[in-house]
Amino acid sequence: MVEGLVSQTSKGTPQGGPLSPLLSNILLTDLDQELERRGHNFCRYADDCNVYVATRRSGERVMQSLTRFLEYRLKLKVNAEKSAVARPWERKFLGFTFHVDRACRIKVAPKTIQRFREHLKELFRMGRGRNLGRFVEDTLNPVLRGWINYFRLAEVKIYAEELDGWLRRRLRLILWRQWKRVWTRMQNLRKRGLAEERAAASACNGRGPWWNAGASHMNEAYPKKYFDQLGLVSLLDEIKRQPIMAT
Repeated sequence: MVEGLVSQTSKGTPQGGPLSPLLSNILLTDLDQELERRGHNFCRYADDCNVYVATRRSGERVMQSLTRFLEYRLKLKVNAEKSAVARPWERKFLGFTFHVDRACRIKVAPKTIQRFREHLKELFRMGRGRNLGRFVEDTLNPVLRGWINYFRLAEVKIYAEELDGWLRRRLRLILWRQWKRVWTRMQNLRKRGLAEERAAASACNGRGPWWNAGASHMNEAYPKKYFDQLGLVSLLDEIKRQPIMAT
């Protein structure tokens, strides 16, 4: 894509295609063997590689020597902007990073979660005028299942609980906007079990849609149980239901 238009390419391989990792493995086998020969702990996927050493001084020395190896031996160009010597929890690899408290644990990188939220926001814009159940089943759930099946390797789970709460609030936002009129909002809140006085006060509060989507009246009227019955995938429940198998 060049400025939003599809254009024919004359060199290189398509981004995300299966050929790129295959070619990188063929080309970078020499790098793998060199790292093994030196006794380094490392992890590489395609052209993305992390090497783990004990100290910053060792990291700087390894960075310099590997840069020379890649550029002079393999005739490759190292991207200096994306390369760095840093603590493992200051870097991300394939969307993951580390959390360090009493023990070092794998977690989803904050930037990865932020990008996922931005992608979901685009989906929610598509769901504004649609039936909520069909939107959840046809559009939202396939994305959620695919994402959590990849990131369920993370040992820090709080991100899943936070995303679940955010997702339910976004769905309540769709409902609130669909109702539009004060009378419709009051009637729907009453149907969901709120007292007439509270439903009327909530429908007339003058607050914005996002505030109302997270307010107590919408949380009480549309709790997690409602969305479970609707079929919404819970990221936290998916993690608990699919434990990581030992290898």
